Amino acid sequence: MLAPMFKRLLVLPAVLFSFLLHAQVTPEISSWIRNTTNATGYNNIPSNVQMVQYSASNVYVSCTGIPGYSIGPWQGNPNVASNQNFVFKITRNPVQNTGTAVNVGLGHIGVWSNGVSIFNADDGMTYNNAGVWHRNAYFWEGPSFDNCLGHPQQSGEYHHHVSPNCLYDQADSTHHSPIIGYAFDGFPVYGAYGYTNTDGTGAIKRMASSYQLRNITDRTTLPGGATASSAGPAISASYPLGAYIQDYEFVTGSGDLDIHNGRFCVTPDYPNGIYAYFVTIDATLTPSYPYTLGTTYYGTVQAGNTGPNSGHNTITETTTVYTGTSSAEDVPNIKYKLYPNPSKGFVYLYLEPGSVNNISARVYDGMGSLVETIDVMQPSISYTFDFTRHPSGMYLLVMQSEGKTVTQKILVNR
Repeated sequence: MLAPMFKRLLVLPAVLFSFLLHAQVTPEISSWIRNTTNATGYNNIPSNVQMVQYSASNVYVSCTGIPGYSIGPWQGNPNVASNQNFVFKITRNPVQNTGTAVNVGLGHIGVWSNGVSIFNADDGMTYNNAGVWHRNAYFWEGPSFDNCLGHPQQSGEYHHHVSPNCLYDQADSTHHSPIIGYAFDGFPVYGAYGYTNTDGTGAIKRMASSYQLRNITDRTTLPGGATASSAGPAISASYPLGAYIQDYEFVTGSGDLDIHNGRFCVTPDYPNGIYAYFVTIDATLTPSYPYTLGTTYYGTVQAGNTGPNSGHNTITETTTVYTGTSSAEDVPNIKYKLYPNPSKGFVYLYLEPGSVNNISARVYDGMGSLVETIDVMQPSISYTFDFTRHPSGMYLLVMQSEGKTVTQKILVNR
């Protein structure tokens, strides 16, 4: 005979399930880089994610769109990054879209883990404004990207069209990449590296896109072979293959990822498997088309995040504020990765998730003079040191927080 308590649970299975899901902290809740110290970024705007709230159905991410790492300048781009006051809504129950695929569209198509917007490969312009040959943002706008490969658009929305190299260590080919964002269909976006096999076995490898440059000598046909209604520019040094989205075609099985630039696989965060997108780069760490998502989403997309003036969702359901977790047995220290070292100019410091908070960094030259300062650095964030303004030589990086001190030599050799 069942005890009275179990009889009551069987009567209310839906309510119980909702309660358990609401109480459980899962990756779509815990993967965000929350600003818990009122840190500011570009133009003294609060950086990273200001608040994460969740219900049984959704996660709400409040953010300014400004990262914790240094951004700008943007050569030839007159726009200025500004506070976007976004509240993005991410479903906790993503499902595959078995109907007509939804185009990722222009503007934000997802959000990086630091609250910065994910944009697709299209810069919104077409050859001769004919709406046929769409320009590849990495080719056409790449010169305006800052050292973190981002830039702001007309309304001040800072974004990355490609792998955000300052958000995570994209040179780390020995570990499965972390979750670095979520697409607006609710599926995670990982860095560039995953397990060789979808069941979570095999060596770590860089995920390869299945999009390839087409073998064409002119731009008169579209991917698939259909005649283009309007020809594109002749292939030349000014308009090389890859300058336009239609210069690429999807070749099934040529890479690790599907047409959406993802796959269903086991990851460290989802041991039972999940559909996951991966950003794509080549062996030289150069962004590789389609960079983030493909031209369509894998899953069903909720209203509120996409389209003009979107990303300002109103929360109409009861939510819990995520405040993070900690362990008394885990004694944090200053844990970091520094690269490249030696360097020809820029050095990136990535503070690992298990590091202490509120780290101050001081860089001294060989004469003991202070040349660089960054205060209130937080874990899970990458920071940039600009040595292009300083001569070649040996420098000393000193990091301090909570009574702990770490020193690291940096060699600048140009």
